[in-house]
Amino acid sequence: MKFTVEEFRAWKNKKVTLLGMSGVGKSYLSTMLRGKRWFHYSGDYRIGTRYLDEPILDMIKAQAMQIPFLKELLRNDWIYIRNNIKVNDLGPVLSFVGKLGDPTKGGVELEEFIERQAIYRQAEIDAMLDIPMFINKAQEIYGYPHFVNDVGGSLCDLDEPGIIESLIDCSLILYIQVTNQQQQDVLIERAQSSPKPLYYRPDFLTEYLQKYFNETGLEYAAQIDPDDFARWIFPHLFCSRIPRYDAIAKHGYTVTSDEVAQVHNEEDFLSLLESAIGRQS
Repeated sequence: MKFTVEEFRAWKNKKVTLLGMSGVGKSYLSTMLRGKRWFHYSGDYRIGTRYLDEPILDMIKAQAMQIPFLKELLRNDWIYIRNNIKVNDLGPVLSFVGKLGDPTKGGVELEEFIERQAIYRQAEIDAMLDIPMFINKAQEIYGYPHFVNDVGGSLCDLDEPGIIESLIDCSLILYIQVTNQQQQDVLIERAQSSPKPLYYRPDFLTEYLQKYFNETGLEYAAQIDPDDFARWIFPHLFCSRIPRYDAIAKHGYTVTSDEVAQVHNEEDFLSLLESAIGRQS
């Protein structure tokens, strides 16, 4: 959606999709806005609670069934297992996606990792397709006048026809851009120390897995230290996503992560949007 500043001010039910790398401030803005006037749609939360709920539970049960004591309890329905995913704590999703590498070090074997990646990708696609429905729910059922969509950092890598177009049709796209090397370094360091679920495009994973083998002299994914590979590949993933985000951002408006850091309330947020619209106009 495109607006003049006047049209945006007159827009009764505002719908904004926050786009950008993990760590640029999407969740910060969404959490700040969540309340009486803004419905917060978290793509990652929807993925974990709706589309990965059963696969996550199956993974946990498979581990539990290897313990005779828990196996008996589960088979007799004397206990049950459930997820407890929170908007700000996606631990079960991260556990399902896992890290590629040596299973004895907590990694996931390559074939299974690729399968989980495909499941995760489809879950993210489905969560994005749900957004028009949740926009209606937010207004008609819950009574929120405005809607903020906090999408995952891998949106630009889904390569699914119609997903981006759907978001453009139903919301204003606000891209949060990292503008200098120091900020990039901070985001990369943060992602490496506290990783979130990551989706790799199949061609990207194939290319950079081979580069990792070439650099380390390893031959098989099962030889990889999972944490080392996750730290090594993230900067490459980060850089590969920048032009993809830039292409999507042309259909919306762009602000910087520095500008986002100055937003402390709804009034600041709306002022930031007006500034972005005014700059492009």
